[in-house]
Amino acid sequence: MADQYDLIVLGSGPGGYVAAIRASHLGLKAAIVEREKLGGICLNWGCIPTKALLRTSEINHYLTHASAYGLKAEKVSFDLSAIVDRSRKVAGQLNAGVKGLMKKHKITVVEGDGVLTGKGAISVTKDGKKTDLAAKNIIIATGARARDLPFAKTDGERIWTYRHAMVPKEMPTKLLVIGSGAIGVEFASFYSDMGVPVTIVEMLDRILPVEDEDVSAFVHKALTKQGMTIHISSGVDKLETSTSGVRAAIKAKDGKVDSQDFSHAIVAIGIVPNSENIGLEGLGVKMARGHIDTDPYGRTNVEGLWAIGDVTGPPWLAHKAMHEAVVTVEALAGRKDVHPLDKSNIPGCTYSRPQVASVGLTEAKAKETGRKLKIGKFPFVGNGKAIALGEAEGFVKTIFDAETGELLGAHMVGAEVTELIQGYCIARQLESTEAELMQTTFPHPTLSEMMHESVLDAYGRALHY
Repeated sequence: MADQYDLIVLGSGPGGYVAAIRASHLGLKAAIVEREKLGGICLNWGCIPTKALLRTSEINHYLTHASAYGLKAEKVSFDLSAIVDRSRKVAGQLNAGVKGLMKKHKITVVEGDGVLTGKGAISVTKDGKKTDLAAKNIIIATGARARDLPFAKTDGERIWTYRHAMVPKEMPTKLLVIGSGAIGVEFASFYSDMGVPVTIVEMLDRILPVEDEDVSAFVHKALTKQGMTIHISSGVDKLETSTSGVRAAIKAKDGKVDSQDFSHAIVAIGIVPNSENIGLEGLGVKMARGHIDTDPYGRTNVEGLWAIGDVTGPPWLAHKAMHEAVVTVEALAGRKDVHPLDKSNIPGCTYSRPQVASVGLTEAKAKETGRKLKIGKFPFVGNGKAIALGEAEGFVKTIFDAETGELLGAHMVGAEVTELIQGYCIARQLESTEAELMQTTFPHPTLSEMMHESVLDAYGRALHY
């Protein structure tokens, strides 16, 4: 007989484990099914361990530029195995933390490959042994994986995905990064700051293409200044590997092909949802390009079956999955005060050097709405704290509806902006206008003062630039 639960969650990434915890809060008997490690890609192979690596490269950058701060650091070197080990220990600590949370909230963890066998039914297989589970509600939170180039599969030796790039056996001597979204730019930044010559190839006409055009242009210039080579409106037509490296045929917009040699290549061209081989087709679950269709509360077209996170489509972000988890569990529990997630208020962050953070509409998207706009912009060089930190490159940009004062979008590039963006997220969630933001007192000296100044600038009232 199948083990009975109120809720079964397939997948234990940020969306999955948060869903199980919220279910426990509401008094539901919950189980979570995971085939690898609790915490999913984010904790084990994504968000967290990459930030550990980026912290290392940031410190390396400061050490190699110590003279700018009146310090001396001679013969700076590093131990690659120790760098990787630290990153893996950070991931391991958080994995253990999720295990602790499961125990604290009395959530049953079932290890193995889970497959839907009918409405409200899952079969889990591990080491040839099957366990049958049943529940009134099931949440699919299986996430996504890196997309391969059709003509050059990743091999872990010369052609890497993000997983391989996090645990390198050797430091590249010359690195090719294919794709310039957040993942591609973050790895380019890490390896460049560790002293590796980096080339980025992007098919679209600018890097970080989902960001505001001003941000893309600024980051392109900053990365080029750091020594990176960037090809936009270009593609990689061919990748040939050998025991010593990779030869890439890079095709420019004009059709000219230039063959270049690299020691390694990172493929960062997007993701593929993990929706195959879990029984969705047998239940007639509606999907589009592998992503599960849901309503704003996570419901699929099959009664009792819900889906959250990367497997449901963009934006492919951990914090989106976590918020969806809470909304979905509250909806399936019958709560009357559930509000669906407003995707326009989901911030995006890129932890490169310089950092990038944004929320809401870009200037181009705001113009497409037909509204009259007021746009403010304030540079880091006008901020005392930024100058004192030696981080005077960057800006804050804010976009308002000229008639209503609604904050339509905010875009930031520079030191620590990923920590600052939440201020604008709160403002948008509270439906604040420029009036409330102008009347807010920001502490001095802080980087956050630039957020205030950008708002003031949109209305011709900037004080320090």
